[in-house]
Parts: sequence; structure tokens; C-alpha cells
Amino acid sequence: MPRPPRFDTGELLDAAVLLAADGGPAAVTMSAVAQAVGAPSGSVYHRFTGRPALLAEVWLRTVEGFQEGYLAALDGDPDPRQAARAGARHVVAWSRDHPREAALLLYGAEEFGRSGWSEEHRERADRGNGRVFARLHELGTAVGATGPEGRDRIVLALIDLPLAAIRRYLRAGLPLPPHAEDLAEKSAAALLGEGTA
Repeated sequence: MPRPPRFDTGELLDAAVLLAADGGPAAVTMSAVAQAVGAPSGSVYHRFTGRPALLAEVWLRTVEGFQEGYLAALDGDPDPRQAARAGARHVVAWSRDHPREAALLLYGAEEFGRSGWSEEHRERADRGNGRVFARLHELGTAVGATGPEGRDRIVLALIDLPLAAIRRYLRAGLPLPPHAEDLAEKSAAALLGEGTA
């Protein structure tokens, strides 16, 4: 009977998250991940065909974890304006709960070598992004944010501004301020025509 692997994929990806959060995508190498968990390099190569696959998996696991909660927040209230507020809050709340993963996502897929990913990895990323943007389009339509300007407004309200509220803290390794969720929510409400009350 074969021995169970000493280092599982999740443990290796956890190490890659820490490396990326501290040193950016360039810090995520096969040997650095192996060293971080005290594994031989072969353990990493056994699970990932090479560095592009490692980078793809650490990016996708992280972004998919975020997207799952984000979509749940957007779907959690039948009132589209309340759903939008919840989505903006979720960006901040998830980042507060997962600061290293959030710091990793600030880099973007291209910086994690998307152009070198397998077709399967790129399709997986596109499916996730497609689900998010389809939901944002539905929400935008429901609140009257349509056309090119409306689409930009909904993305600004529910992605760009919440990220702006937390980016400098995450990049500096500082805790998020207690009012960050409220700022994100009020900014989204203002952009979607609700004022800041």
C-alpha cells in the first residue's frame, strides 16, 4: 500500500499564498514553496507540472474563494440596491478576513503569468470572471446603470472603489480600519444614486 503524501496540495498552495502576499508573484517559485513547507522539490513537481501551473492554481484557488462569497452577497437580497451594498461590503469584509489572499489578488492574473497558463486554467478563470460580470450586468440593469457609462459605474461602485478603500492598507501590511466596510457601502450607494445615508 503506498504511503499517503506528506505534503498535500492545499498545504503547498497555502505556502504559495504567503510567499505571494509577502513578495509578490516573483516570490512564488517551486523551490521557494518546497522550502517554505520543508518538502523536497519533487513534492511540488509531483502536484504541479511547473511554475505556470503553480501560479495558476494559487491564483485560481484564491480568486474562486473570493468570487463564491461575492456572488452569494450579490444574490443575498432581492432588492438590487441592497444587494449592491452587500457586494461592496463583501469586498472589504473578505479582505479583512483573508488579508494575505486579498494582497495576492491585488496583483492580478497577468502578474501571475496568465499568458503561460494552460488552456484549462485560462478557461476556468474566464468562467469565474464571466459569472461575476454577468451578475454585475444584471444588477446594473435592475438599478438603471446601463450602457457604457452605467457599466463603468457599477464596476466602479462594486469592485474598484471597495478595492481602493483597502489597497494601501493591504500593500503596507496594515489592518483595515474599522470603518472600511461602511465607506465601501456608502460609496456604492452614492454611485448608484442612493446618497450616503
